[in-house]
Amino acid sequence: MLDEMRFITREMVLACTLLLHSVFSIAQPVFDQLVWADECEGSGTIDTTKWFHQTLLPNGAGWFNGELQHYTDRIENAHLDSGYMHITARQEAFTDQGVAKNHTSARLNSKFAFTYGKVEVRAKLPSGPGTWPAIWMLGRNIDEPGAYWQNTYGNTPWPACGELDIMEHWGINPNYVSSAIHTPSSFGGTVNVGGTVIPTALSDFHVYTMEWAPSSIVFKIDGQTHYTYAPSVQNAQTWPFNAPQYLLLNVAITPDIQSSFSQSSMIIDYVRVYQSSVGLGDASGSNIKLFPNPTQFGATVVIPDFTEAISCEIKDATGKLVQSIMLAESSSSIETSSLASGLYFLHFPGRAERAIPLMVM
Repeated sequence: MLDEMRFITREMVLACTLLLHSVFSIAQPVFDQLVWADECEGSGTIDTTKWFHQTLLPNGAGWFNGELQHYTDRIENAHLDSGYMHITARQEAFTDQGVAKNHTSARLNSKFAFTYGKVEVRAKLPSGPGTWPAIWMLGRNIDEPGAYWQNTYGNTPWPACGELDIMEHWGINPNYVSSAIHTPSSFGGTVNVGGTVIPTALSDFHVYTMEWAPSSIVFKIDGQTHYTYAPSVQNAQTWPFNAPQYLLLNVAITPDIQSSFSQSSMIIDYVRVYQSSVGLGDASGSNIKLFPNPTQFGATVVIPDFTEAISCEIKDATGKLVQSIMLAESSSSIETSSLASGLYFLHFPGRAERAIPLMVM
């Protein structure tokens, strides 16, 4: 079979690359491809193929921000009940890692990380002064002992890794829900924060959404925007958000917890992550999906008819082989951080698919 790239001149390649880079740098992606989800179905323990219980005290004595709880991997603190996930903070004497505390809860790390996309979480929040539920994200590269990705990628301290707070609620200020961004330019008491009053945040379910694009991050509740982060200058100080992040769900206990507190739960109906399926890959005629496309630090390849590991060759627009990898799962991640900006093509030797274009920003 003739290689379809044989007839492309270097001048055409350069022109197409520059044009596509310009188009994708200003376009707002449409996040329409569901790439990861927990529908919280059934009852019993949480799905540990999707979630990791983070329980190790990061400094050997306690958690950050003066939090009072132990995080545990017990069903009392995180479980499924009739199609809902419960993350439950409890008042109880509990000793772990040689440290005694009077409260327990759960802190979950997703075993999935991604760059750019939309997160939707339908949840009902716990009540009571001293409760601090959060739906948030951290850079996969965070250097934090006990975090799920620590041993593989943990080489960057907070806040250089970036933090995206999709939803935070302090029980001392009931029904006020906020979102925030933490970067080296502003962190802790960050100026990059916005919130709104949701009168039924504690009694009803609401959908908390974050839309993360290459130039902006938008936070919504039930489809209504309450905060947008779009710095005019993007660099390591303001925008460490061009690399994979992972999700966290937790309910912390703060020092203003009341002695009458017994327990309260953040109840979650679903967690869904979407990325854009609108991109160069759509023109290939292949049933293999590639997203996000364009990308900067990585992409996901989804092979619907996957039965065994297959070879994937990444070639530049002149046909030169630049990377060869094996895809061992039906949904596999590929790293592109070592590739220069430009147009590439994914080839699958031995399969009928045509090459799939990939734009690296």
